[in-house]
Amino acid sequence: MSQLLKTGFTGIRAIFGGGNTSGDAWIDTATEALTPRESLVARVARILQWAAIIHALVAVVLGVLLFAVPDTAQNLGQTLFSGASARAGDAMLLTMIGVLVNMTAFLLLAVAAMAQETWTWPFFVVMVVLNVLALIQLGFLPAVLALIALAVALVYMVRDVRAWHANPVSVKELRGRMRGVRAFAIITIFLLLMSAFTVLLYLLQLPAVTGGRTIVTGELGRLLFIGVVGIELVLVVFIVPALTAGAVSGERERKTYDLLQTTLLSAPMFLVGKMESALGYIVLLLASAIPLQSIAFLFGGVGETEVIVAFVILMVTGLVLGALGLYFSAQTERTLTATVRVYTVALVLCFGVPLVALFLFQNAFGNAISGLPAAATRSPLTETLLIYGDMLLASINPITAAFYTQQMLIDHQQLGVLQVQLASSGDLIPVISPWLLMTLIYLATTAVLILLAVRRMRRTAS
Repeated sequence: MSQLLKTGFTGIRAIFGGGNTSGDAWIDTATEALTPRESLVARVARILQWAAIIHALVAVVLGVLLFAVPDTAQNLGQTLFSGASARAGDAMLLTMIGVLVNMTAFLLLAVAAMAQETWTWPFFVVMVVLNVLALIQLGFLPAVLALIALAVALVYMVRDVRAWHANPVSVKELRGRMRGVRAFAIITIFLLLMSAFTVLLYLLQLPAVTGGRTIVTGELGRLLFIGVVGIELVLVVFIVPALTAGAVSGERERKTYDLLQTTLLSAPMFLVGKMESALGYIVLLLASAIPLQSIAFLFGGVGETEVIVAFVILMVTGLVLGALGLYFSAQTERTLTATVRVYTVALVLCFGVPLVALFLFQNAFGNAISGLPAAATRSPLTETLLIYGDMLLASINPITAAFYTQQMLIDHQQLGVLQVQLASSGDLIPVISPWLLMTLIYLATTAVLILLAVRRMRRTAS
């Protein structure tokens, strides 16, 4: 048995352990070798990263207060978010969501600033405007913390406005990708598969929704929409990792990695450029499938809101899978190894997480939003923890997130915060629509994975 466990751990370490050597590291962080512009960019990125960490700590403190002292937390929530037209408990939860949104935005802004991206300035301005509006119009006091961090970063950014520019790697990769036949062949196959599946689903479901001479078109439209989004999600899961799994390891295999190190490109600029080129292709894939999703409008049962939410879910899923491929590509020397790792994580994320959630929480979140008893317990605290735990795991998985989001939208017409009743005490607790949590978690994970990939590529010159 011990030998079997040892063999298993060795295999896991071989699959997910580090593979690149220090000799392959990207040397661009030696303090004495940095230009004034590079030092400025590094300082701005550190400020934004610390701002994200502080916001994460604030969100954790608010969450602890919400569970430990709910009465005090409710009053604090109304103070911190005085303009929220919601119940006291909702105000505290909305405050946490707002803080987490700022945390995610700071992580993304740190990645953009570190890579000297041209969209750093527009993103910065949008953050300032939204936080000012939230502070003035909604009384969202945590926006002051974000504005202070942005002001400190701005002091350094204005010293060299031209430090942020178009990424040469993304421009080169996008041009090279779209000049070949492969990109258009993938789009063609993608649309053909989705079209064939849509027609097949229509023919199979038509008898089921036909009652006598009456066709329930709304039900048919909803089934077609769910089927199209489902097959689109499957194709995204299988296509996107292949776009980034060879981003870094492919350069090593082609013996061009050392040549790239001699250029003026920094590790963040190189990685984000690769990510942007893959992201552009992902957007093209998803946008090309919107007309197929819109077929559901002909039958009814689906509105514009569902289409937008579905696009967001597919987009953030593609983002996090692309970032996973980028991280594993930076971690290993072979593209095949990186591909195996990212597909393993993708399969666990899509099929393993729902099974774990069902085993641990017994569909507590789904029962709660359906008006059924969430769990067979008389303890309100236990029932609350089961609901929130199941909600968190449901938000990590794109399939369950889409399913529960649609259920909340159809049954309760809610896409944000919903009040559910505890069977153990009859009290109401707020829950968040899974697509919101999924968007925040996946965007934050994408930024963290890119930062970790940069760290894997770098080492300090000794």
